Amino acid sequence: MERAYEKFLRYAVVNTKSDEASETTPSTMIQFDLAHILVKELKSMGIEDAHVDENCYVMGTLKGNIGNAPTIGLIAHLDTSPDCSGENVKPNMIKNYDGKDIVLNKELNIIMRTKDFPYLEDYKEKTLITSDGTTLLGADDKAGIAEIMTTIEYFINHPEIKHGDIKICFTPDEEIGSGADKFDVEKFGADFAYTIDGSFLGEIEYENFNAASASIKVHGVNIHPGSAKHKMKNSILIGMELNNLLPTFEVPQYTEGYEGFYLLDEFNGSVELTKMEYIIRDHDMEKFLNKKAFLEKACEFINDKYGEGTVELELTDSYFNMKEKIEPVMHIVDSVVTAMENVGVTPIVKAIRGGTDGARLSFMGLPTPNIFTGGFNFHGRFETICVEDMDKAVETIVEVIKLYAR
Repeated sequence: MERAYEKFLRYAVVNTKSDEASETTPSTMIQFDLAHILVKELKSMGIEDAHVDENCYVMGTLKGNIGNAPTIGLIAHLDTSPDCSGENVKPNMIKNYDGKDIVLNKELNIIMRTKDFPYLEDYKEKTLITSDGTTLLGADDKAGIAEIMTTIEYFINHPEIKHGDIKICFTPDEEIGSGADKFDVEKFGADFAYTIDGSFLGEIEYENFNAASASIKVHGVNIHPGSAKHKMKNSILIGMELNNLLPTFEVPQYTEGYEGFYLLDEFNGSVELTKMEYIIRDHDMEKFLNKKAFLEKACEFINDKYGEGTVELELTDSYFNMKEKIEPVMHIVDSVVTAMENVGVTPIVKAIRGGTDGARLSFMGLPTPNIFTGGFNFHGRFETICVEDMDKAVETIVEVIKLYAR
């Protein structure tokens, strides 16, 4: 039987980068390349109903061998982040890591330094997999896929071990926030599920940000600079003024833990028109609502100062904190904590400073906390996965399923 990392090495070289500018599902057709590989592998294992639908959702069922266990779902996503190239990925395995700086690419002088990533020292004598520094690695979330596939293979190879039905789903477009858009919860048929999409060893997450996006248009008036006095309204400067009204320290670079933020994600402008894109995040619903209200008041202030219609604001909620939906069924978190302890992993129950398919799925009727994969530095060229921690992820998932069959 293959270990999870061996499967991962095959999956990592398949480009599945999603595209936030696309209006199709999946956002990129290349995600089907990995989907078809996974369907073929699942069928070869004996998952007869394995299939990929027209929207690139891979689903299948490992039938249980007892009748009194809940149906558990295991979910990971096919796509990789648009933030970094996913083409021509070259995984590099570092055995018995010495705890020092890692030269990813000698020719281009790309080095992952311990001073920038001090937690690297925790991986001394373990086996790490990195990219060559010119692309991301794809551990987010092909590591999760590999761990689910290894879990399924384990139960198939050990028919004597009792388990209920296990539902499998690999989704497209999680990285661009639409992984749950066309997820058929009823068809999936799980009582609850887990996304295998976390980071460091031991993490279990059932809280995430409440999230909204804000699209702002700032309208200016362009006049020849030679005769612009008291006539020109420079939308770029007005946009800058608007941004400066927001709390200085409520931005990602100054926040951590449960602290929310505003992020000015895009700013494109000319004197006549400036477009600004924000994301707004907070774990606490009251603070989240207050943040949205504050931005609205800032826009009102600018319109009062420069004239009605100077600023147009479009606020859109993206997802909400799944804690509300998980707490009534906390056994699905408690069982992961117990499973980790049983396999020698120290549980780290923490809040996600971001979102996950599980957040939206939880509000669609499928409670779905998030379990670690063993990877870190996601979305960039320093992305890394630890082989031994991947094994522990598999052990944890297997143990959770065993617990529910006892």
